[in-house]
Amino acid sequence: MWLINTDTRLLEEFYDDEIPKYAILSHTWQEKGEVSFQQWQSGDYQELPGFTKIDRCCQIAKDMGYDYVWVDTCCIDKSSSAELQEAINSMFKWYEASEVCLVYFADVIAGEDHKLPESKFRKSRWFTRGWTLQELLAPMKLLLFDKDWIPFGQVGISWKVPEFRVPYFERIISSITGIPDTTFGESHLDGGNSSIAQKMSWAANRTTKRSEDMAYCLLGIFDINMPLLYGEGGKRAFARLQEEIIKMSDDESIFAWHFESIPNCSVFLGFTQPGLWKRGFS
Repeated sequence: MWLINTDTRLLEEFYDDEIPKYAILSHTWQEKGEVSFQQWQSGDYQELPGFTKIDRCCQIAKDMGYDYVWVDTCCIDKSSSAELQEAINSMFKWYEASEVCLVYFADVIAGEDHKLPESKFRKSRWFTRGWTLQELLAPMKLLLFDKDWIPFGQVGISWKVPEFRVPYFERIISSITGIPDTTFGESHLDGGNSSIAQKMSWAANRTTKRSEDMAYCLLGIFDINMPLLYGEGGKRAFARLQEEIIKMSDDESIFAWHFESIPNCSVFLGFTQPGLWKRGFS
């Protein structure tokens, strides 16, 4: 596991029991300008738009007393298929093991009433992406930041630092996502009591840039480890995910899909995306 040293800003690699305490970043990727592993290693990144986000994350983590931080854009060597596969299969556990998850909302402004239906927070892109679902569910503690890195909310945290005494957001996030508020933060393990159909429904309105990732982003949520085969297509990837879930669980709610949504109901494992479980499992 690669981590950024919040003091030196250098990447350091750790294995298993060597891994120190770390903060972790949750965010949505920009179309261009995110900093890759190779760019961070070479130092050729300070002019990239994504650098500011990582730099602020490192500084806040350092101020909170953490020597290391993990950021998905630059802490995975995506040129190595083996490393990418290990990272995606481990990612839920990495978020779960973090001391705190710093959630950056690039489209949320300071001072608004986040409870209002028209608030930018409720309409944030962060709630529409496939990968951010596990980033919401896995961490024990989350601290929410607006576009200017001002903290405005927390999940599962009781901060002793005055500037981080911000409101709890479990209920607001639950109203946005339809996920029970007992599933977040320090009580997130209650999610283990949720059915497969419920968990699938949580991903129903989310999307990923690559079709296969709609299956791969759910691996940790279902505690599944399987090979990544980019190029197989989203339908095949999702079918493989279901096959693995069926092997590991006797929860029959996986078959409780919305019948009218399936174009060819004679084909078993023809459920090609989480939206087929979206009705009746809130």
